[in-house]
Amino acid sequence: MKTEKEQVVCNLRSVRKASGLSQSELAARVGVKRQAVYDMETGRYVPNTALALKIARELGCKVETLFSLDDSEDEKPITLVEKAEASNTRVSVACVRDRLFAYPLDGKWLLRDGFQAADGLLSPDSGHVQLLQGGRIDRKILLLGCDPAFAILAARASVRSADVVVQCRFASSRLALERVASGYAHIAGTHLHNVPSVESNLCFARKMLPGAKATVVAFSSFEEGLMVAAGNPRRIRSVADLATEGTRFVNREPGAALRTLLDERLAQAGISGDAIDGYDRLLPSHNLCAQMVAFCMADAAPGLRAVAVAYGLDFVPMEAVRCDLVIPSDFMELPAVKVLLDVLQMRSLRDELSALPGYESSCTGKVIGEVP
Repeated sequence: MKTEKEQVVCNLRSVRKASGLSQSELAARVGVKRQAVYDMETGRYVPNTALALKIARELGCKVETLFSLDDSEDEKPITLVEKAEASNTRVSVACVRDRLFAYPLDGKWLLRDGFQAADGLLSPDSGHVQLLQGGRIDRKILLLGCDPAFAILAARASVRSADVVVQCRFASSRLALERVASGYAHIAGTHLHNVPSVESNLCFARKMLPGAKATVVAFSSFEEGLMVAAGNPRRIRSVADLATEGTRFVNREPGAALRTLLDERLAQAGISGDAIDGYDRLLPSHNLCAQMVAFCMADAAPGLRAVAVAYGLDFVPMEAVRCDLVIPSDFMELPAVKVLLDVLQMRSLRDELSALPGYESSCTGKVIGEVP
């Protein structure tokens, strides 16, 4: 059986540092020696209720933020949102409206410099999860979408407050809104291109979230188009050139905003998808599309200018689009959402977004509209 010391997870160190206090300064404020603060942060000492309340008051947070019970060995009932590979049990976990949802961490989520840390391990029946980072789940919100710059937003939110986690997972605009509508995630990112006098993201959110209330907030604006091999050897200048004999193409799946834009441009040019070699060869992300071109397995693919530049590719622009965040109204008071909204107003975030190839940030943080 675990001792009390082993059962308590202490987050004091990260919260104290985020508040800009040294161990000595915090100790003086709550009336203990610096050694006591050190012992708490290293797990050697569990404070009594009165001291825990004093520390929480000084740091402006809840006691549960500083000290929580380690339930990592407890199995919790869970809903698996996406099918996991047979040999994979590692999952990321989100708590949405008091229900736990699991997303598999398979090969698609392997980062270049290592594996992404899992929140839990899936049971053989896929109906339960053993949590590995128990207290962290309650502080996390899940953002679905396909803007690569979401990772910058998440990182800045963590820097601004050690008490929150914004986890980003790639999903098309349609899938992101479907998952939010089903209660499987907190926020959806969507980037349909606008037509005259129509806010396409707002209209799409109203369509996908019938009967729900949500706020649509602008995040970024970026260039979409065709990623082509360095030097553009196939001399691709527009979507019409995709039908040129010998040109190999890879496409995004239906529901992806880029796929919608491509299909509209092809229709305007009077070109059928059947005329394009690879139109039905579908890939689920910008990065995978870019890799196909970079590895000379395709001549062109839909994508973002920033992604093309990252892979050393050339880029044929089609349109600049705005990416918005769709946030259900009942999530607006979540601590992590409040922090995220604060970060959207920061000049430093706008400056960093504008430094990305093809990005523009004058819209960042602007409320576009409400759903319904």
